[in-house]
Amino acid sequence: MGSMGQPAGNVYLIWGGNGWVAGHLKTLLEQDGKKVFTTTIRMEDRGGVQAELDRVKPTHVFNCAGCTGRPNVDWCEDNKAATIRSNVIGTLNLADCCYLKGIHLTVFATGCIYAYDKTHPMGGKGYLETDEANFDGSFYSATKSKVEEVMKFYPCLILRLRMPVSDDLHPRSFVTKITKYERVVDIPNSNSILHDLLPAAILLAEHNEQGIYNFTNPGAISHNEILALFKKLIRPDFQWQNFSLEEQSKVIKAGRSNCELDATKLIKKLKEYNYEVPEVHEAYEQCFKRMAAAAH
Repeated sequence: MGSMGQPAGNVYLIWGGNGWVAGHLKTLLEQDGKKVFTTTIRMEDRGGVQAELDRVKPTHVFNCAGCTGRPNVDWCEDNKAATIRSNVIGTLNLADCCYLKGIHLTVFATGCIYAYDKTHPMGGKGYLETDEANFDGSFYSATKSKVEEVMKFYPCLILRLRMPVSDDLHPRSFVTKITKYERVVDIPNSNSILHDLLPAAILLAEHNEQGIYNFTNPGAISHNEILALFKKLIRPDFQWQNFSLEEQSKVIKAGRSNCELDATKLIKKLKEYNYEVPEVHEAYEQCFKRMAAAAH
């Protein structure tokens, strides 16, 4: 038997193998002595996907692929066909191929499909996995919410990340992004600290869990709170400026999701496996302390 009582025969295949999240996931699996492979085969290439599954013969697939756009989701507004091909056709094709072969699939999805409203105001209750998506201000989010509506009928595990953060200042990390902006909005949001959540993704996959989970640290944290902690623990001379949502809308092509997700379902499930995810403020403090320690 492998770690955590799992069969030693598990074979893991990560789609989107050159990606940021995929790299962290691969490292974690390898550190745990798992047999892991990565691939960059296009998800919409059905023949290629089937051949790769036949070649590697995985027991578990992690889908870390998809189109977020470069340098950000504004790219998707001008490249809609490419976005659909990856985020809709590709995602569903991989889910279908895994289903037909009886392979467990974990999909790293997004929680950027909601926006604060009257029933879910800032500081109020967070969105549940069962709540209907209400944000389509960006084409990226529109494709993600629509594909989830269909994909949830496959027996797969759907993990909704939001504003993911790593322990380094990688360009894809939410912290890196907001430290480089000239000005930032100051709105509380759910965030996903990868250090806390990626081991949980492996745990859920190994137990062949299915369904949708809001895959975030519990609670919500504002941009200013994050940057104040960053200043305190990482860069004492750091300065930043705020601007309003109205001002932000003038310099971006696509709208941005702002919301809090309710992580109760995730926390409850992980407790079954004696795994705990820290509240987001505590998680950020620990993240920056690890980052500071690694710099010395």
